[in-house]
Amino acid sequence: MNRSKGQGELFTQEQFYKNPISINDDFCFSKDLIRAWQKQIHTYQEPHFKNEEKTPVQQSIFQTIGIESSEVSPNPQNLVPLPLNFWRWPQPPHNGPSIYIVMDKPKALSSHILLYIGETIASEKRWKGDHDCKQYLQAYSEACNKAGLKTQLSIRFWKDVPQETRCRRDLEQKLIQKWLPAFNKETRSIWNTPFTNFNP
Repeated sequence: MNRSKGQGELFTQEQFYKNPISINDDFCFSKDLIRAWQKQIHTYQEPHFKNEEKTPVQQSIFQTIGIESSEVSPNPQNLVPLPLNFWRWPQPPHNGPSIYIVMDKPKALSSHILLYIGETIASEKRWKGDHDCKQYLQAYSEACNKAGLKTQLSIRFWKDVPQETRCRRDLEQKLIQKWLPAFNKETRSIWNTPFTNFNP
């Protein structure tokens, strides 16, 4: 989601991963390669999931990152999972502003991996139209399927977010900095994400 042409990359690859997997354009996505890529993300994100579980319920993520709210920050794993095609349902399960989170639960890993974080003013509409992340997820799913790996993709909505768009986008960026989801444009180079340039 290109909201600011002047916004640069938030991180460099060297800051978080010293030896990224090298992907050629014509590379065949093997099971070992995909698992290694998933493991990199899991190794970074797992402590955050554990810290969220230990956070006292009265502490709000808005308070810790400087945004006012009286509500509790949920562990992303505890948000209600929906299928990615939820927008086809006759009645949308969510409406209005939200932060949405796309996750997978690889069978070999002890926790989910968080692949994308986004924000929207209209939860019932944002995922319905064109979205780069939907293309990346399709490529990721196709690659996993060809390698004999199952995906358990889900999208989750956090509704207790600022109503004002600027504040909500500030929150989105802080969460991206914290979790480093692989399919957000700010972080793809960190994980050397291959699926963003792969046509299944």
